[in-house]
Amino acid sequence: MSTNDIRVIEGPEAWHGSELAEDSRWRVYLDDSDIAELESALQNAKERGLAWRDMKEASDFPLKRFSEKLAMVSAELEDGCGLVNIKGFPVDRFDDEDINRVWYGIALNLGTPIYQNYRGELLRDIIDEQQDTDAANNNRLFAKDGSVFHSSRARTASNGPLRFHTDRADVVGLFCVRQAAAGGLSKIASSVRVNNEIVKRRPDLAALLYDVVYRSRHGEEKDGSQNIYGIPVFGVRDGKFTSHYSRTYVEAAQELDSVPEMSDAQWEALDLLAEVAEEVCMEMMFEPGDIQLINNHVIYHARTAYEDAPEGGRCLKRIWLSMPNSRALPEDQSILWRNVDAGALRGGIVQAS
Repeated sequence: MSTNDIRVIEGPEAWHGSELAEDSRWRVYLDDSDIAELESALQNAKERGLAWRDMKEASDFPLKRFSEKLAMVSAELEDGCGLVNIKGFPVDRFDDEDINRVWYGIALNLGTPIYQNYRGELLRDIIDEQQDTDAANNNRLFAKDGSVFHSSRARTASNGPLRFHTDRADVVGLFCVRQAAAGGLSKIASSVRVNNEIVKRRPDLAALLYDVVYRSRHGEEKDGSQNIYGIPVFGVRDGKFTSHYSRTYVEAAQELDSVPEMSDAQWEALDLLAEVAEEVCMEMMFEPGDIQLINNHVIYHARTAYEDAPEGGRCLKRIWLSMPNSRALPEDQSILWRNVDAGALRGGIVQAS
């Protein structure tokens, strides 16, 4: 890390939530011709006997005019504010399998779907599973004090709140099929803006976030491995910022004897990160037919707790994408991403052989 990297970063991705809420550049509305083209591509896939799992490339879900909109979406994600919300897909006209086909087909026209977990899931329904997911997978982790430590996966599969974090993908996409009866707000914060605020307020703590912080995916790997890795929270390469962060992974690492203990100053830095993310974030409510796309390198996302209706619970369909126009990442992140070159196929969870 160069001390020159620890600085305020200007650009469209350094937004404050109050500003972005008034901006229209990240909102895309489907018109009748867009929907007709998606329906035509869906019908083509069905006539060819393709389930969503059978689709491997964009040619399996060909889009012409709409692909021009997706090119603008891709550019906004990488070189703009890092967030796009596509609105207006009529979910009530399609069954679950057809929604999967359409969503996966759109994803293939944007990038390459990558594995989200050790089960090899490329498209995952994010719902309240109403169980201890770690225990169900024989992957329960206990803290040093004997209490149960819930993995990130288990927290996602509940109706509880999720703290600000990033995923191991260039872009995460969420397609809303059903919204919650109450709660379930999506919270979005620019990690670039978070960096800038910390640099201005506490440059001493900013420096710690550009240094190694240990994490562990213990409880989420198929073989039960602790998968310890140390990388900075903030980084810059070729003038482009990136942040990889999940406090849950940091806390999981601290439960392992082999990991160096975090200093009080490091915890203070993470506390300030969370505080600033809350200050600068924007909240939005998912509506059925919404597609939210987030560049993980410049945006943190979180969720408020929610309650489901008896007749049907909140359902978001998640896809992780490796993007062909992605930025180069700092070399020290290769332990996580494997390939850190710009535009490389990278990210996701390595599958056990």
